[in-house]
Amino acid sequence: MTSPDDLARRVRDVSRLTGSFVLRSGRTATEYFDKYQFEADPELLDRLAERMAVLIPEGTEVLAGLEMGGIAVVTALARHAKLPTAFVRKQAKQYGTARLAEGAEVAGRRVLVVEDVVTSGGQVVISTGELRKLGAHVDHALCVIDRKEGGAEALAAEGIKLRALLTRDDLS
Repeated sequence: MTSPDDLARRVRDVSRLTGSFVLRSGRTATEYFDKYQFEADPELLDRLAERMAVLIPEGTEVLAGLEMGGIAVVTALARHAKLPTAFVRKQAKQYGTARLAEGAEVAGRRVLVVEDVVTSGGQVVISTGELRKLGAHVDHALCVIDRKEGGAEALAAEGIKLRALLTRDDLS
């Protein structure tokens, strides 16, 4: 098994970019973690998922991956956790089943929201609100990287505890 330091180094080496980047929150950053680089590496993604599986809160019944990056992470994580998975859209599709959450049923179940990188926590807050409207019980979120830019605090204000495999400090 890869050590936590080796895993952090590998993620940093494949995904950390420097320059000027506009984040989803609208803020500009000089450091960016290109999550698709570690999500596209099957060996690295599997090792991340293996480490994340031990962070899943007891009693979790469904893993819910957020569109788009959270989908790859939650799929790999489900292999290790042996839990059913829901794939959560940013908005319900307008055709077919017209569902927001595809896959496993979330109503009445303890759901763990899974995301790749958390910065402000905005998308996790929005998606958790939508999952709760569908009857899901959500009080935790799990991510690969917490950028430590207020996301955990924003989630806590909504009754969601953030667990992160890695933080920005681990990747410095």
